[in-house]
Amino acid sequence: MRREYSDPAYRKFRIDVLKRDRFKCKMPGCKSNKKKDLQVHHIRTWANASALRFEPSNGITLCRDCHNSIRGKEHHYVQLFVEIING
Repeated sequence: MRREYSDPAYRKFRIDVLKRDRFKCKMPGCKSNKKKDLQVHHIRTWANASALRFEPSNGITLCRDCHNSIRGKEHHYVQLFVEIING
């Protein structure tokens, strides 16, 4: 399944994650407060966790810079991100 950003289920997932994270990047140490640069990252990848694609517990808010910094290394951050969102 190809990701459709205009899909109502995806938009709801994204808004739910942003609200839960209070529209702030959750990467430890990040001080970004640029709301326009926020992205929602799938903790367990879109391709490998299809049952979790629209589950807010599988998303975390990251700024564009932090999101870009983990590209290709996403699997190293799964446990950290799960701990962050579970508080």
